[in-house]
Amino acid sequence: MVKETPLGELTLRRYEKPYDTQPRDLMRKICLSLGLLQPGDSRDIMVDILHVLEAARKNKTWLTSFQIRDQVQTQRKEQSLDEKGLAESNIRRQLKRLRDSMLVDKHNNQYRIAEFAPLSELFETKIENFLLPQTVSRIKEYLGKLDEEHTNS
Repeated sequence: MVKETPLGELTLRRYEKPYDTQPRDLMRKICLSLGLLQPGDSRDIMVDILHVLEAARKNKTWLTSFQIRDQVQTQRKEQSLDEKGLAESNIRRQLKRLRDSMLVDKHNNQYRIAEFAPLSELFETKIENFLLPQTVSRIKEYLGKLDEEHTNS
């Protein structure tokens, strides 16, 4: 029996150009564009986690999940946003999603944007040049196999 568990998943979305966008709105569009957040999703804690990690990247600072949670909570209070989703288990789950997407590194229970690199660079090297070609190639293999079966029948 063939497993139907994907080896990887990639969701990319295209939105209008970012004009005069507030920092949190910009990060939200990035999360939506990279498939880290679903359109219309009210649980947007991922936006704040990535925002906190991006700020730490600029200072080349590693953060624990507790530090991330505390900074996210502070940001959400300052912006009068709902504080749901701040449970430690949820923060760790979102960090795992960021690690799975190759945007975040973990070492000794501390996290950072991968290699302290800009997100634009990570997107290019890890998603655009690595994941996307592999995914497209595998889809082409399936399509080729389908073409073979139709030719042979």
